Amino acid sequence: MSSIYPPLETERLILREFVESDWQAVHAYASDPVVVHYLPFGPNSEEDTKNFLLTQIKMRRKKFRQHFAFAVTLKSDKQLIGSCRISITNPDKQEASIGFCLAKDFWGQGYATELARKLLEFGFQQLDLHRIFATCDPKNKACMRVLIKIGMRQEGYMREYEFIKGEWRDCVLFAILKREMIHIQLLSIA
Repeated sequence: MSSIYPPLETERLILREFVESDWQAVHAYASDPVVVHYLPFGPNSEEDTKNFLLTQIKMRRKKFRQHFAFAVTLKSDKQLIGSCRISITNPDKQEASIGFCLAKDFWGQGYATELARKLLEFGFQQLDLHRIFATCDPKNKACMRVLIKIGMRQEGYMREYEFIKGEWRDCVLFAILKREMIHIQLLSIA
């Protein structure tokens, strides 16, 4: 039996669980070489995209769920513009990683920052995590700016850490602790 998690809402976005009928909207960005340039997947074939969606839907069936993937949709017209996820990487340490991807027409408009903040809120408040981290290619300056904007700190630089698309790539590690997130929230209220 598959359990669907209630949608997460931000000012302009709804983050909801994927459904099989999302495949064409997902494929539109996942097959774009510009969008997936820094990512470990893609450009996707139609089969890759359909398999991705089936995997995300299957993961909802796990008794102790550790992976939450969401379709990123606009509140205004429900258009699917990307995806994001939070994955518990170490339950004993209450640690998880986040990731996100948006169609290029929606870059530079603050959507990534908005959805990433919501993932942190979800992780710390609903999953009761202690630490959330993210990694990105150091050449992906836009992603690094988002991670800094949401309060994450750079913790490391890993040389030739991942073999992606035929080459070894460096990776930058960012993280935030629950107490730091609470502090940031308190400052924004003051």
